[in-house]
Amino acid sequence: MTGVSQASTHEQKPVDAGKNRPWLTWAKRAFTLFFFIAVPVLLFTLMKNLDWNEVMHALESYKLSTLALGFLIAAGSYLTYCCFDVLARRYTEHKLAVKQIIPVTFVCYAFNLNLSSWVGGIALRYRLYSRLGLDVPTITRILSLSLITNWLGYMLLAGFVFAGDFVDLPEGWKIGDTTLQLIGFVLLAVCLAYFLACRFSRKRTWTVRKQQFVLPSLNQAMRQALLGALNWGLMALLIYVLLPEKAFYPAVLGILLISSIAGVIAHIPAGLGVLETVFITLMQHQFSKGQLLAALIGYRVIYFLIPLMIALVVYVVLEKRAKAMRSRNEGQL
Repeated sequence: MTGVSQASTHEQKPVDAGKNRPWLTWAKRAFTLFFFIAVPVLLFTLMKNLDWNEVMHALESYKLSTLALGFLIAAGSYLTYCCFDVLARRYTEHKLAVKQIIPVTFVCYAFNLNLSSWVGGIALRYRLYSRLGLDVPTITRILSLSLITNWLGYMLLAGFVFAGDFVDLPEGWKIGDTTLQLIGFVLLAVCLAYFLACRFSRKRTWTVRKQQFVLPSLNQAMRQALLGALNWGLMALLIYVLLPEKAFYPAVLGILLISSIAGVIAHIPAGLGVLETVFITLMQHQFSKGQLLAALIGYRVIYFLIPLMIALVVYVVLEKRAKAMRSRNEGQL
C-alpha cells in the first residue's frame, strides 16, 4: 500500500470528507482544541513546583562525551530517515542520485519535526523534488512510501513494547496496563497483515478514494519495517542517554511512542509541551521532574533545534543550485 498514482486528490480528500460529514470536521476541531487547552494546563500543573536550579544543575552536569554520543545518535537517526527516500528510489524507479536525495530528505525531516508535516513532509518534498525534475505522481509515491515506512516501524516497535508490558505506568495508571497490551497485540496484527498482503496478495494495486496504492514486495516491506523501527529506536536512545543511568530503555521507548501519538492528535508543531507532559506524568515516580525536564531540553536541542539550523543552510544551498540549474537550461534554449 505504498504507491499513489493520482496526486491531484491529495488536497481534495479532506475538503470532500468535511462537506459530506460536517460533524466529523467539528469533532476533530473540538478534539484539537481540547488538546491545545489541556496540554498547557496539565504541563503547568506538573511544573508549578519545579526546582529550576535542579534543572540547570542537571544540564550543566552533562559530560562532553554524553553530548557527543547524543549528537552521534541524532545523526544516525537522521541518516536512517533519509534512507526512507533512498528505499523509495528503487520502488519508484526514478533516476535521482542518492547524493541528491539525502539533502532533500534531511531538510524535509528537520522542517517536519519542527514546523509540522504539512510544511516539511509534504510541501517541501513537492517543491524540492519537483525542482530536481520529478513529476507529481512520483513525488506522491515517495511521500506515501515514507509515511508508511515511518508508521510501520512505529507499529512494530509499539506492538512489541506494549504487548510485552515494558512501560512501567504509575500506580494510579495500572488499570491501563491491560489496555496497552491489547493495543500492542492489535498493532502487531496490523503489521503481520501488511507483510502477508505484500507476500501473498494477487491484487497488487488497490484504489482507495480515487488513489491507487501499489503493494511493495515482501522484501521491501521488511526493509520498511526495519528502517522505521530503527529510526524510532534511535530517537528513544537519545533520550535514554540523557537520562540518569538507572533509566530502562524499553520503558523510555514506550513512553516516547505514546507521546508521539499524543502529539499527532494534538496537531502541535514539534509536539511542544506534549512530549514533556507525557514523560513527566509517566516517569515522575522514577526520576525527579528536574532530571526529566533537563533530559527533554537536551533532546529538543540536539534532535530538533540544531538540525533545523543546519537544514535552513542546506535549504538555501538547494534553492541556489535549483536556480542556477534553471538559468543554465534557459541559456541553452
